[in-house]
Amino acid sequence: MPIVINLDVMMAKRKISLGELSSRVDLSPANLSILKNNHARAVRFSTLDALCRVLQCQPGELLEYIPDEEGSL
Repeated sequence: MPIVINLDVMMAKRKISLGELSSRVDLSPANLSILKNNHARAVRFSTLDALCRVLQCQPGELLEYIPDEEGSL
């Protein structure tokens, strides 16, 4: 998938654990782990808002577009 979620990078920069982030954004550790490991198929704007608020970042710091090698849509 060409959209990559850099949650693990931002968590490391902010020195915050999955458990602490989970409690601060009110999401289960399992759901955050899905995001962190790039297995999510979708992200709600409310989740993105909470992550940006807690991690003090912009959405573009969490989401990255990497085109497929084939160039398909």
